[in-house]
Amino acid sequence: MNLKDNKYAKFALVQEMMDAVRVIGGFNSQQTKDLAQNIKGIGRLLLTGEGSSRIFPAKNAIRKALRWGLDLSISTDGSRQAAEYDLSKFAVFCASNSGRTKEVVLLAQKLVQAGNKNCFGLSANAGTLLEEACVKTFVLSCGWERAVAATKSVMEQALFYESILRHIAGTINAVDCKKLAEKIELALTLPIDASIVQTAVKAPTIYFAGYNDGAAEELALKTNEITRSKSDYLEGTYAIHGVEEVMDPRDIVFVVDPIEAEIEKFQEVLVKGVGLKVVAIANRKTPFPTIQTPDAGELSPYVYLAAGWNLLVEIGLALNINLDKPTRARKVGNELIV
Repeated sequence: MNLKDNKYAKFALVQEMMDAVRVIGGFNSQQTKDLAQNIKGIGRLLLTGEGSSRIFPAKNAIRKALRWGLDLSISTDGSRQAAEYDLSKFAVFCASNSGRTKEVVLLAQKLVQAGNKNCFGLSANAGTLLEEACVKTFVLSCGWERAVAATKSVMEQALFYESILRHIAGTINAVDCKKLAEKIELALTLPIDASIVQTAVKAPTIYFAGYNDGAAEELALKTNEITRSKSDYLEGTYAIHGVEEVMDPRDIVFVVDPIEAEIEKFQEVLVKGVGLKVVAIANRKTPFPTIQTPDAGELSPYVYLAAGWNLLVEIGLALNINLDKPTRARKVGNELIV
């Protein structure tokens, strides 16, 4: 994928994917320094939103906090579910790229009216209903996306949350945004094996499996939006715990950052048992056909996401799909009209 060839460049989706390089390279990690100390003092954080505004940004943050053993309780849920909880002792981030997502705005209004002084918004747009509802709203630098499928905003939201955690952990200086951006660009432009694309084109279902950090799950959602293909996310090792019973040998499973200790079992159950194709997206060689990305250490999930976008663009083009305009999906899935 590149912006030199018009078959890619004519799509806003591709332009926005490639613009993630600029967005991440210019990210200001100091903007969350004071906020991080506030959240550290509260000790409880809920990250809410719908779809892409929640999946990777929130789950990447939760996995990092658990891996680092942070003395901070982080949760995530959709805004309608979160509205049922007692969040009076939580800091809450309400994320909506448009700033007009009905469930998110209504939750923010409810929390602030109930006296929560730590209800924050995160949006790609200024002057929105979300900004009116929250105590303070942070506006991303990525700008409004024209394509229905959110891309560059997802990465910036995730890095925003991660920067909060890194300030708390004292590791903010370990994040070199320019180097991360370079690796994202390499992942976006690496060639994708045509045989992998053709298998995916013919697959009744395209599965994404991997850690519960949002990367594989987000790519499953993007598969629906970009390729209009059926897709499912298989958390961790769920792919070998019963779902194989309904899999089709024509299906394909993309395993993001395969868990080393379970690779042999994936081969036994999925490749030999079901007879389907398993492809890895990883920063190392694996026994599977592998879309190999640059190694970004703990920041590798961002690079895996970029490689997955690259893959899905190739699948969408092979299916002769308008990448910018799904048939049914809308940019704002459930807009609050006032």
